[in-house]
Amino acid sequence: MNAMLGGVVTSELRWQVGSAEGFEALVQSRLDGCYRLAAVLLGDRAEAEDAVHDAVVRAQRSWAGLRDGGAAAAWLDRIVVNECRDRLRRRRVGRAIVAAQPPVDLTSSPVDAGSAERSALRDAIGVLSPDHRVVVVLRYLQDLSVDEIAARTGTPAGTVKSRLHHALRELRAAYDAAERHDDR
Repeated sequence: MNAMLGGVVTSELRWQVGSAEGFEALVQSRLDGCYRLAAVLLGDRAEAEDAVHDAVVRAQRSWAGLRDGGAAAAWLDRIVVNECRDRLRRRRVGRAIVAAQPPVDLTSSPVDAGSAERSALRDAIGVLSPDHRVVVVLRYLQDLSVDEIAARTGTPAGTVKSRLHHALRELRAAYDAAERHDDR
């Protein structure tokens, strides 16, 4: 019987709420995805590693309070997103006080034909507010639905749709401005 159920039984038991083994299994299965998500949101690999570390520590502290093991992956993603959002907000406050640093290049590959395009897109994403950046990254880079984004950010679906609409308008304007600047 257990052999027929295979992955279903394993996946439900794997994230058994309250157990240290369940938490470890959750983190191991989601760690790479959390790093990628944080790196895209923050634009800095080192800061992304710090953010994921802090998020995992926070998650571990509240692991016993999680009621639904089936929602554990979304719950962990939400903690990572909130940590990144907090860091983006603090960074914005810091920029108002100190001049902004040039953006960090996330690509480790040599310059190629798409490099300028990625750079322009990265710069355009960099001008978005933290809330707008989060929904854009979750929608278009993580390929989540509006309802999944709402669950991970703790906002209503209508708010997610509104943020996506306004963020895409800002992205288009920033991207077009960069293209006009490059044409000079």
